[in-house]
Parts: sequence; structure tokens; C-alpha cells
Amino acid sequence: MNTARPVLVRGLRTVLTEPFRRDTWRRVGYLLLALPVGLLAVPLALLGGPAGRLQRGLVARLLGRRIEEPAGGRLAALAHAVLALPLDAVALVTTVYGWSLVPLNLGWPLRPLLGMGTGDYAEDWGGPTFAGAWALHALGGGVGFLLLMPWIGRGLTALQARLAVGLLGPRRIGAGRAVLLAALVAVVGAVVAVPVAHQL
Repeated sequence: MNTARPVLVRGLRTVLTEPFRRDTWRRVGYLLLALPVGLLAVPLALLGGPAGRLQRGLVARLLGRRIEEPAGGRLAALAHAVLALPLDAVALVTTVYGWSLVPLNLGWPLRPLLGMGTGDYAEDWGGPTFAGAWALHALGGGVGFLLLMPWIGRGLTALQARLAVGLLGPRRIGAGRAVLLAALVAVVGAVVAVPVAHQL
């Protein structure tokens, strides 16, 4: 009996249903809120407020990771808020940009109404026909990003959760590696953002 086929079917089903799962949208919520919460946590931690509780609460509520409170809570909350900011910024921009491509490409013919493009599909990707341009945008940019963004979100939130556990938890195991990886992702995200910004 061929066991590869059921595995392939399950994998395909997972890829096709991931954009519509509650966990995916919880991760999107975290990706959108991590930067504002981190920015709020910096002055809260400096003033002795509940910055760590706020950050741990966001991780618990949206990522399902419970983090015990450490002994040096204020310093840990400040360290997490400051060190996570670059990664949170890249995650926010990536999330907004990637998910916005889905409706923009599925609704490609409506772009001129939004002041985007000229409405001349002969020069667009998939042209010179209207149907070809719309099909390429809808399938490549719309459906493609719909299926891709949940997995990008999984990767980003896994790293963010690792950073939170390492810096906000009672034991600082693996915090150094998580900080280095977060810095690397932030640098790569900033470098990739330059050509993307020029495209807009």
C-alpha cells in the first residue's frame, strides 16, 4: 500500500485550509499588536509599570504560550521590549504588506478606482488581454499570498515567542540565540524592504 498519498493529501489539505484557521488569525493579531505593545512597554518598564505582564499576556492570549513571571520582572520586560522592537517592526510591515496583496490582486480590475495603475492591462503582467492579466494577478498574487502568508506568520511568531520565553521567563535559556536570530531577521527584513518600497 502506498503511504505517500495520504500524507500528500493531508499536507495539501493543511496548506489550503491554513488561511482560514482561527490560529492563523490569532498569529496575525499578534504580528499586528506586538510593535505597539512593545512601544508601550518601554516607558511602562522604565516607570515600574506592568510591562512584563502586558507582554506575557499578549503572548499567552494570541500565541497560546504561558510564560511564568521572572524574579527581575521590570528589567526583563524592558530588555524584551527593546530587543524585540526591530523584529516586531519587520513582522508588522511584512504582515500588512503580504496580506494586503491578497485583496489587491484578487480585485485587480478595481485598482484604477483606488488610484493604482492606469487601467491599461496590455502592459501588465499576464497581458495583453484583460483575462490574462487578471488571472495572473489573482492566482499569483492573490491566491499565492493567501496560501503563503500563514506560513510566514508561523515563522515570525515562532521566533517572537522564543524571544519572549527567553527574555520574559524565569530561566534565560536560549535567549542569546533568539536575540541573534531576531536581529538577523530584522536586518534581512530591512534590506528586503528597500526594493519593495521602491516598487510601491
